[in-house]
Amino acid sequence: MGIIRLLPENIANQIAAGEVVQRPASVVKELLENAVDAGAKHIKLIVKDGGKGLIQVIDDGIGMDETDARLSFERHATSKIKSSDDLFRITTKGFRGEALASIAAVAQVEMKTRPHDRELGTLIKIEGSEVKMQQAVQTAAGTSVAVKNLFFNVPARRKFLKSAQVEMRHIIDEFQRVALAYPEIEFTLIHNGNELYRLFPSNLLRRITSVFGNKMEERLVPLNEETEYVKIYGYTGKPEYAKLKRGEQFFFVNKRFIKSSYLHNAVMKAYEGLLQEKRIPPYFIYFEIAPEHIDINIHPTKTEIKFDDEYTVYNILRASTRRALGQFNQMPSLDFDVMPELNLHVPRKTGTKNSEPKINVDPHFNPFKEENARPFAPGRFPDKASRQAIDRFSRFIMPETSFTPVISNDKDSLFDLNREIIEPETETLQWADKIIVVPLPEGIMFVHQHRAHVSVLFDEFYQYLKRGKIPSQQLMFPLHPDLLDTEIGWIEKNRDKFERSGFAWHKEKNNFHFTAIPAGFNEKQAMDFVENLIASLNEDLPEEEDAVNRFLAVSLALSSAVRPGQKLNTEERYNLVKALFRLPEPQFSPSGKRNFVILDENRIEKLF
Repeated sequence: MGIIRLLPENIANQIAAGEVVQRPASVVKELLENAVDAGAKHIKLIVKDGGKGLIQVIDDGIGMDETDARLSFERHATSKIKSSDDLFRITTKGFRGEALASIAAVAQVEMKTRPHDRELGTLIKIEGSEVKMQQAVQTAAGTSVAVKNLFFNVPARRKFLKSAQVEMRHIIDEFQRVALAYPEIEFTLIHNGNELYRLFPSNLLRRITSVFGNKMEERLVPLNEETEYVKIYGYTGKPEYAKLKRGEQFFFVNKRFIKSSYLHNAVMKAYEGLLQEKRIPPYFIYFEIAPEHIDINIHPTKTEIKFDDEYTVYNILRASTRRALGQFNQMPSLDFDVMPELNLHVPRKTGTKNSEPKINVDPHFNPFKEENARPFAPGRFPDKASRQAIDRFSRFIMPETSFTPVISNDKDSLFDLNREIIEPETETLQWADKIIVVPLPEGIMFVHQHRAHVSVLFDEFYQYLKRGKIPSQQLMFPLHPDLLDTEIGWIEKNRDKFERSGFAWHKEKNNFHFTAIPAGFNEKQAMDFVENLIASLNEDLPEEEDAVNRFLAVSLALSSAVRPGQKLNTEERYNLVKALFRLPEPQFSPSGKRNFVILDENRIEKLF
């Protein structure tokens, strides 16, 4: 019928490029890894306009002759795989033979390369997979690849690229990952003519501090474990330096950066009992394992790895991390060899039968007698154990999915949002220090205090930001945050966001301190916001002004709202509920979760 046809070469290459080249950072990753595989000792990365204008990688590796230079742009052309057996013994970074062909399909590429034993090199220019020029040139030994106007021939893809600042953040992430994997190589990063990094050959710890600043050294403890199956080494963070969001967490397997929630969970298990809630420690953990025990050919970006014995790796990692923390006094431990007086002996009873426990029961006890009854005092809640039992029972008979907030703008609504939902004399209660219980004529309302307060603060901060900025409070004594050099750099680069949020600071040499923070914030709340905003810079932040205002308002609200577990007095509970129902949309928090639920009289009666 003639309905099946082969794709033209240029279209096939563009489809392949969609898997390999997702953004400028993808190009940076592939070119840096090629330079490493070429045996380079000095690698320079030059970027313009966040990689949208230019990405150039210059190395002093082995270089290529004219034949190899031309072949390197063909699909599935590689010097690293010769037989199918090599797929199970991969030790190089790139091996698919797709990178240069994919990049050349969606960009204007210029390559200059020369082997060290030749006087002349080769120049090749390619646009959209089409070779425009190939000739001999005078050039330095090694290879230089310049990628210009990425996605010039795929305008739909180029339109979806983020701002230069956001794309540059992703490029820096890729640069750091390769630099941390190879501390013995010198790396340089230049953006728009400014040198951002100059990393000289060093040991691992010095490379980490060169990337993240000297303060990082005091935050880490060394980790080292060697078994027949895998060797694990590197550094893990002290618990007190854990952060609310992910930041400096790195896994490398045979010097290849990988992402693994499974291994991350192993590290977090090692920190059980040592971290505040929802905090994540920094770590730089390296694995050396025989190539035949792993499969790295499971994702186009090669950032995922499959171990043939994941259970063993998981347990070794967890145990070695726990041991590192214990050896450097980062966790409480009792060493019975060092303190023999604590080596208590617990005698055991011997015998062939197990002794049964004896229970004394009063057969005449009547729990319904008034003197034996233990009612809850008015206005008080049961003890912790009883609360947990009631909570389990409540979830059983009242699953969350059955809760439907009885709120609408219809005339037949159970109650009218325009009326006062709570009167000053209303007796409110606080359950488990996180839920405000409000009796209503229609039934009982349960208000989630944290989400409700986030909603109230979000509306307040958002209105301020629409008008200009959050009011500031000047500090009598400057706040000296414990920030890494990279974090201070991101604060300065995002000055507008921090200043609009009410912050002011002063920097002189290595001395950085805040001179003003948002009005009404304490120092901890201010630092929580700074930490969250810095961590969010890793993400694709919105660029439209209103979206930025909403993002900042949410971050400010989350940092300063009351927490679950925080006690509120009668007046605070009343004011919070009243403020919630003054909002245009009190039902849901900015994250879309419910702020409250209401059980009407009929629903309550059905429970019995």
